[in-house]
Amino acid sequence: MSVNTAKKFTDLPGFCEGIQYLGEPWADYDKYASTAVIAEGQSAMAKIDDAAVYQTLLGADALRYVTLQLCGSKGSGHPGGFASSAEAHAALMMLGHTNIVTEVGHHAPGFYSSMFLDGSLEEMDISTMNDMQQRFREKHGLLGHLSGAIPGLLSPAGPLGQGQHFAMAGAYLHRDKLFPVTIGDGGMGEPYVLNAMMHFNTAYPEVTNFLPVLIWNGYSQEHHSMVSLHNNEQMINYWKGHKFEEVVLVDAKDFDDSNQEGAYVDSSYFSLKNRLAFTQAVLEGIDKAASSAMNGKLTAFIIKQLKGTGVHTVGAKSHNLYPTDTLDQPHIIDGLQRRALPESAWQIVRDNFSRAGGGPAVKTVVTESEIELIPLPSLKMQEFSRDEKAVPSTAMGALVAQVGEIDKRFVVTNADGNEASAMKNINDALKIRHPTMDPLYNQEPNGQVYEPLNEDACAGFAAGLALFGSRAIWLSYESFAINGWPIIQTVTQAMAELRRKTPSIVTMFTAGALEQGRNGWTHQRPEIENYFAGMMRNGNVYPLFPCDANAMQATYEYATNSFNKGMVIIASKSPLPVYMSIAEARTAVEEGAATIYESESGNKGTVVFAVTGDMIYLPVFEAKDKLEAEGYKVRIVAVLNPRRLYRPGDIAWDTVSQPDDKFMSDDDFNALFHGDMLMAVSGGPSAPLEPVLLRTTAPRRDTICWKRGETTASPNEIMAFNGITPEIMIDRIETLMK
Repeated sequence: MSVNTAKKFTDLPGFCEGIQYLGEPWADYDKYASTAVIAEGQSAMAKIDDAAVYQTLLGADALRYVTLQLCGSKGSGHPGGFASSAEAHAALMMLGHTNIVTEVGHHAPGFYSSMFLDGSLEEMDISTMNDMQQRFREKHGLLGHLSGAIPGLLSPAGPLGQGQHFAMAGAYLHRDKLFPVTIGDGGMGEPYVLNAMMHFNTAYPEVTNFLPVLIWNGYSQEHHSMVSLHNNEQMINYWKGHKFEEVVLVDAKDFDDSNQEGAYVDSSYFSLKNRLAFTQAVLEGIDKAASSAMNGKLTAFIIKQLKGTGVHTVGAKSHNLYPTDTLDQPHIIDGLQRRALPESAWQIVRDNFSRAGGGPAVKTVVTESEIELIPLPSLKMQEFSRDEKAVPSTAMGALVAQVGEIDKRFVVTNADGNEASAMKNINDALKIRHPTMDPLYNQEPNGQVYEPLNEDACAGFAAGLALFGSRAIWLSYESFAINGWPIIQTVTQAMAELRRKTPSIVTMFTAGALEQGRNGWTHQRPEIENYFAGMMRNGNVYPLFPCDANAMQATYEYATNSFNKGMVIIASKSPLPVYMSIAEARTAVEEGAATIYESESGNKGTVVFAVTGDMIYLPVFEAKDKLEAEGYKVRIVAVLNPRRLYRPGDIAWDTVSQPDDKFMSDDDFNALFHGDMLMAVSGGPSAPLEPVLLRTTAPRRDTICWKRGETTASPNEIMAFNGITPEIMIDRIETLMK
């Protein structure tokens, strides 16, 4: 193929400014590429004929070209994995299926190329190839891994194994649309990707309108993939073993007329006739798979071709570019010239892609508009009096049940069981979604409580629903939450960047360290609270520590009525004293903290306890009694919402969507926390109390907090093991007050 530089052409569409190479027309170009096969006003090709196949291959090569030049412009980024998916991605678009998500963050340049070619990136003032190159992997531009904040893209993709959750959430919320999710075989060594889809299908057998598209190219990031030695039959059986009824596999090897060795081949070296035959098989296969998925069968599509197909090199070496892989290097030039399209082909691709799905993705995919939420009335709360004990998690469970009864889309996820966390009232009201009907266990096929025994699946589905615009809550043991937290972190970051409003992802973690003595250290891992505390500075993450059952209800109300935030509630499942009225708790969670006890007098100085948790107040109040007897004045401050206690400059609040600039003033802070001695006390780690320790003007300060777990017979014993006792608190205070 002869190649020309773009600057010699004057009739290129404006968006092509910056495209470096153009090629000569392919054979039969005038016959099959004179007019876009997706007609104006249509959302997909009318039929799979020779012109449709021809233009799909043009689209695939356009995606490859833009992806490689984009990465080469910065000597950075990941072209190889997406390159092997190009025919599948182009086929999905040409068939009108544009609600595409991925679990592969390294496919980002390809997805950006798709959004460039359909015109969506013009929403962020990227109108030409030059614009795109300037903004790639730059601040306020096209970040290295996918973000749902990029116009037209539905969800983020960074850590492997997350994309299927977004596809399933989309399918659950929009039963009339297909949600393809591309999955790389580099991540297929992890079984939970397919396991999550299998469990979802067991719970929601009627929701099959998501389509995993396996990009089986034989390689991972730096080596062969763990499934590279599977033959086609083994791969099909692998998926069928996870309840997939229909598995459509198209293998480029079957079309190879270039005598390539090995099971994985580069289709770009086939003759044009065989490239078109392969593309037709992909189109027909995806059309068949899409129809199957939309008609009630759990279906997968697999495209098998070599990683790096059609770009600068192949295999794992094609995965990413290094600083030396720039546009002036021979291997990059050669890759671009091999993919160079005829001048008029670019407009054909733009016409097809911008019409696919009914218009550019930025105007048509489901996440570009807000789902109408069922309005919630004021939740009915139970006011507990100060002379009784109440279970915080049970009090919240009653409110969760109300939300689910009002909002039928609402889903509760929990891997370890609500009943074990004193929230059976949720199951009583909303029922566990299970194919086995059993009233004894609150099981029924249409329940709203989703219970896969996998925290990743619980967190992923809840987070996906929230990101896509619907309410959800993930409930877990604090000790197990780390297994699902990474996708919550991904989603809260995405929510911080969104150009739309979406319900916050709400989580509640029970059975904290102090309650789980006899289970031992396996159930005593409150260190994750340091993770939550570190994320407070992001600007939209709120660890919340209700001190009692009334505060628990106020906290859940606060979290549920918020938007674009990560709300993390930590509470106990044991009967505990009540310190606040609901009205007081509402004020405390909004302002950040409140005094729940203060001595009338004391002649030896004022000791202030700043506390996060609930059970931890038991030894604090014991210490208070002894300190008062010794002549100290004591103030106990419940820290419910520590994010409010930071200084505005500590938090990236002004960089996020739905910004919250409310922080406690210095005067109000000092009224709560100033004294002769500040003792910061936590049943978990100390990090959530950082804002208090940063701002306090008390001349003396110390911290009592969690150290590590051990098997014990009671909460008192585990507290003693960690040095969280009244005696140690008093000793520390008296030592510092001398």
